[in-house]
Amino acid sequence: MHFCLFLAISLAALLGNGLIISAVACGHHLHTPMFFFLLNLALTDLGCICTTVPKAMHNSLWDTRTISYAGCAAQVFLFIFFISAEFSLLTIMCYDRYVSICKPLHYGTLLGSRACAHMAAAAWASGFLNALLHTANTFSLPLCQDNALGQFFCEIPQILKLSCSQSYLREVCLIMISVCLASGCFVFIVFSYIQIFRAVLRIPSAQGRHKAFSTCLPHMAVVSLFLSTSSFAYLKTSTTSSSSLDLALSVLYSVVPPVLNPLIYSLRNKELKPAVWTMITGWFHKY
Repeated sequence: MHFCLFLAISLAALLGNGLIISAVACGHHLHTPMFFFLLNLALTDLGCICTTVPKAMHNSLWDTRTISYAGCAAQVFLFIFFISAEFSLLTIMCYDRYVSICKPLHYGTLLGSRACAHMAAAAWASGFLNALLHTANTFSLPLCQDNALGQFFCEIPQILKLSCSQSYLREVCLIMISVCLASGCFVFIVFSYIQIFRAVLRIPSAQGRHKAFSTCLPHMAVVSLFLSTSSFAYLKTSTTSSSSLDLALSVLYSVVPPVLNPLIYSLRNKELKPAVWTMITGWFHKY
């Protein structure tokens, strides 16, 4: 049952994000800042799914519960890397929407090709640095309590439970700093959307207002779900921890967003959806 569930989730994420990457890469009319950031977001979603789900599928199918120490370290590094880069890209995408709606005359200046490349590079670089710090700090701790993690992938809070040293407080402080930075990004997103909603409410057309709200509100919902569940998973105390709660929280912030992001940000887009459909029909006619 677990294997079938994870297989369906991974196939949905791979199909949706793969179509987005292919359509944006092949469609020259989609080479704009918004679709450039969507392509980067799809890459992070694929990275998140490919880091955690295949190993869980393997363990479920072969009825094993093992992962090597090096494999666990690699999983922690890659997962933190892609998750951190994804949240940075979500913040950048919010800025892109703010500029396009509130400052349309300055869009070409503020979001030129060079600026977009620099922002995307900064998102990936910040994710790499964050992952490197957390992985090096976590796996420098002596782990002597047990060798069993109560999770379907290697997650830092579960690893810290196995530590027998008080030095794990360093990693706790590092996690709190990361959560504070993520909260700052969330405040920026909320402030940007307040400005966007104020601009949208001045649109005379009811259809135009509905279109703007229908694209902004799902974005806010996914960002809120991602930040709230990940923050609670990393900051909750051991007294409030349970295996079922840990599993539910981890699925909500690690698996659900990569599956929903293609539907919310991309496949509903009036420019991207025809491009995806044209690409699919072209493949059928070719083969």
